[in-house]
Amino acid sequence: MASTSRLDVLPRVTCPSHPDSILVEDYRAGDMICPECGLVVGDRVIDVGSEWRTFSNDKATKDPSRVGDTQNPLLSDGDLTTMIGKGTGAASFDEFGNSKYQNRRTMSSSDRAMMNAFKEIASMADRINLPRNIVDRTNNLFKQVYEQKSLKGRSNDAIASACLYIACRQEGVPRTFKEICAVSRISKKEIGRCFKLILKALETSVDLITTGDFMSRFCSNLGLPKQVQMAATHIARKAVELDLVPGRSPISVAAAAIYMASQASAEKRTQKEIGDIAGVADVTIRQSYRLIYPRAPDLFPADFKFDTPVDKLPQL
Repeated sequence: MASTSRLDVLPRVTCPSHPDSILVEDYRAGDMICPECGLVVGDRVIDVGSEWRTFSNDKATKDPSRVGDTQNPLLSDGDLTTMIGKGTGAASFDEFGNSKYQNRRTMSSSDRAMMNAFKEIASMADRINLPRNIVDRTNNLFKQVYEQKSLKGRSNDAIASACLYIACRQEGVPRTFKEICAVSRISKKEIGRCFKLILKALETSVDLITTGDFMSRFCSNLGLPKQVQMAATHIARKAVELDLVPGRSPISVAAAAIYMASQASAEKRTQKEIGDIAGVADVTIRQSYRLIYPRAPDLFPADFKFDTPVDKLPQL
């Protein structure tokens, strides 16, 4: 069920003549301009970004920015607290040497833990090129789990990794446990345990993964052409429909289908090359391939152009 964002209920600024056009924002002048007719729809727009640019190779130890981070609704008070730095002049201290201006409140331990988890989630997502919407969903899942305190004793990194795995599946771009494990410091077994506990604690579910969820990504990473990808997708789907691979994981079936399609084409790939991309062992690919090989003539699409005939395919 789709959730309604708080931004959906806010008034939307549109051009009266072209309400469907996407306005262009002129940051220098602070104007919002209609690209169709050039009408300045809004002026004096506040720039909510940082006033300074920060470069990764900057050697400066002090942050030149005079404003804090953007508002984070996942933290208490929206993370709009003010931190007062230590004074250096005589006016900053009283007659007893105590600081006159002190922080009324520092960040709570729960907010600090969530901030660290959010940074870890952003780091993992960046390493496997996941978009911002998946990061936001992962942060929301982590906050729900953390506030319920239903996974006490589990490390926050393990919970964050499992939440990232769930968010990927809920957004329709699933990643394998091995892919999540590769960018985190947590074992595959621990991520799997947290995954099951989170689904139970939040009373939620995820769609079953299919061979098609991974096919385009695996073929793209292997540098295979579109024809081979379509053939591999057709082979995997027919193999499942004919119940040739009972009990086999969709990832191993997809890997076997890619191997069969590539061997029949001019763009051949070895079991090891496919296994490295799919994250499965060579023996796993061979086991699934042996199950679908006897029905190979029935699995290929009718318009597939064979470079190697079906009867010449490896029998393994």
